[in-house]
Amino acid sequence: MPNTHRSVQSVALPAESAVTRLYNAPDLADAYAVRLPDNAIDDPELLARFLFAHQAGWVAKLMGLRDALVARFGLKTAKQLRTAGSAGSRERVDIFRIYTRSAHEIILGENDSHLDFRLSVLQQTRNTRDGRARFLVLSTVVHCHNGLGRFYILAIAPFHRLVVRSALRRAARVGWPTA
Repeated sequence: MPNTHRSVQSVALPAESAVTRLYNAPDLADAYAVRLPDNAIDDPELLARFLFAHQAGWVAKLMGLRDALVARFGLKTAKQLRTAGSAGSRERVDIFRIYTRSAHEIILGENDSHLDFRLSVLQQTRNTRDGRARFLVLSTVVHCHNGLGRFYILAIAPFHRLVVRSALRRAARVGWPTA
């Protein structure tokens, strides 16, 4: 697979994404895109499930550390969220609750006492030098409720960016599911 399909780029929040206008002044807002191969499936939910099923091992270790720290503050842990969806529920993708689905986008997220966040997995078609191409864009927006939320976002933002970029690169390297 060409490297163009593995290159992850920071992009503006897509105008067509439902998360773009979700919060008036988000405390965190970012988006990253990777080009999809022409034969990749086009279902955003299946792409999201694939993406989160193929995370690097260090991400699980980082989430374990996060869980150990946030449990002391009464925040939801990844383990608790996975347990909430462990009965094979189609209403969760990994640790994330599904909020909305459309033909090109799935909105995931969670609400907690310190913050609410939404993650968009959007399939987008763009014009490129080579013609039209499909991209997968992961956008995250966060709204903090209090000082704990703002501190949390400040502390995890650099790790969040590493995890998102890693997830997109890894999924591209493994090879997106095909139609």
